[in-house]
Amino acid sequence: MDEQGRSTGFGIDIGGSGIKGGRVDLDTGELVGERIKILTPKKATPKNVVPIITEILTQAQWSGPFGCTFPGVVRHGVLYSAANLGKAWIGLHLEEELHATTGLPVLVLNDADAAGIAEVRFGAAKGRHGVVILTTLGTGIGTAVINEGKLLPNTEFGHLQLHGDSAEKYAASSVKERKGLSYPQWAKRLQEYYSHLEFLTSPDVIIVGGGISRKSEKFLPHITTEAELIPAELRNTAGIVGAAVMADERFSDGG
Repeated sequence: MDEQGRSTGFGIDIGGSGIKGGRVDLDTGELVGERIKILTPKKATPKNVVPIITEILTQAQWSGPFGCTFPGVVRHGVLYSAANLGKAWIGLHLEEELHATTGLPVLVLNDADAAGIAEVRFGAAKGRHGVVILTTLGTGIGTAVINEGKLLPNTEFGHLQLHGDSAEKYAASSVKERKGLSYPQWAKRLQEYYSHLEFLTSPDVIIVGGGISRKSEKFLPHITTEAELIPAELRNTAGIVGAAVMADERFSDGG
């Protein structure tokens, strides 16, 4: 509880361009106070990034359990991929590293998974039942699958095969920019991707996230799905919020 009687947690979101953190009201999903952001070092090794996480906690004067996202596969605190941050991360037990450095209980989870949980609890899919899939359209395509509020961790549906390669190499928003595609042209590629995703998973709701979701009115109307297709709401705070929520649940249960 903070001084206003709110139940609060803390989340940190590691990204390729910035490392962000903040206190989160666990009842509303809103940030409490300022979001802290420090640029990701050019050489984004664990040696260079871990001190930034400690600095964010220090600036926020946070001394309890916290959650931390990572852009890669995370199993039981160990990193198994790190597409945008380099091979130095692979095999690292990041939970143990952060606990040893900060002295605080910490949960590490995939960044898309954290965003998916945030959108289900507080955002676009709040109150909806069944299978929800969050897709983040950016440099690649990240995904999170939540069934009746329960997360299936580390899904990598951005790597579904389309035209003989990973779907993200055909339909990510970075492809739109690189090839100079119009929104309707890009929507045709997204249509192929979402049709394939639906065929394999039969979700009830698909949330479209990533920075480009701010312009969803330019491409979502060109896509037809059986599932409800809606833009994300929390956007750049989703990772922080989801990390804080998941960490609170783990450690309030005595994990």
